[in-house]
Amino acid sequence: MKTIALAVGLMLLLFAVATQAQAPDPLIGTWELNVGKSTFKTGPRLKSSTRTFEAVPNGLKYSGQSVNTDGTTSATQWTAYFDGKDYPIKGDPNSDTISLKRIDRFNTEGTFKKAGKVVSHLTRNVSQDGKIWTLTVEGTDAQGKPFAYVLVFDKK
Repeated sequence: MKTIALAVGLMLLLFAVATQAQAPDPLIGTWELNVGKSTFKTGPRLKSSTRTFEAVPNGLKYSGQSVNTDGTTSATQWTAYFDGKDYPIKGDPNSDTISLKRIDRFNTEGTFKKAGKVVSHLTRNVSQDGKIWTLTVEGTDAQGKPFAYVLVFDKK
């Protein structure tokens, strides 16, 4: 009887682990910047930003469009995997590669580099209900000026 109970318990545990591993990344979808909830410590302020994430096996495909308060715009794209390796970025004057590391389903860390040199770090957290994404980034821009901000996005 104990053997049967142990086997059933083990199967339930394996099912729970497999189900969690297959749960979709809550970052997948389109997000709009909530300027009122965001904090710009240093560096340029954003007037608006829309960012979209698509799932790829063990990674993310990203595209984003932003408008700074001075009216300058940017469009950035990348596809990266959660393996800590560097992947190319298109459209970002401050960095040319990104590497990602998944902490758990709701949290990721990343490193941006320019010409092989680390220029900034990011952490991202998606709320448990999947409606709010908080992005914290600190680093230096292409001119060597420091920037730091906490951006809060709402899911569309």
